[in-house]
Amino acid sequence: MQVDEQTAALEELYRARYTTFRDVLAGIVGSHDLAREVVQEAFARALRERRRFRGEGTLEAWVWKIAVNVALKQRRAVAGEQVLAHERSTEACSHEPDIREAILALPPRRRLVIFLRYFADLSYREIAVATGVREGTVAATLSQAHGELAARLGRR
Repeated sequence: MQVDEQTAALEELYRARYTTFRDVLAGIVGSHDLAREVVQEAFARALRERRRFRGEGTLEAWVWKIAVNVALKQRRAVAGEQVLAHERSTEACSHEPDIREAILALPPRRRLVIFLRYFADLSYREIAVATGVREGTVAATLSQAHGELAARLGRR
């Protein structure tokens, strides 16, 4: 993919998936306000560094990797300043408060993989690229998260 094609593809991805990026990243940083900043920074970095995209995965997975890294850095930066907000992370979670609370109680890696799989609708391969782990680790992490969620919600 050439640079001009990458720019156009990034712009299209931003327009098509902004809300998903914002909602998923809100689950990491704790609020939609911070998530908006993270999305802006992630796409700005992707535009600046677009020549680094080698096509080893999808462009979206590559942007997710950048976005997750920016979100984790942002969360670490504000961790000492604030407690995670109880703002709704996703529309799906807002309708089921017990599910939302169970997801928020997951360890960070499990929560991230759940968000990327079910709210960002990424494949195992795309999640692996975004998080820098193997597909098998994604599958194992999802399995662990499912088990923990089932236990927390009293469902098997």
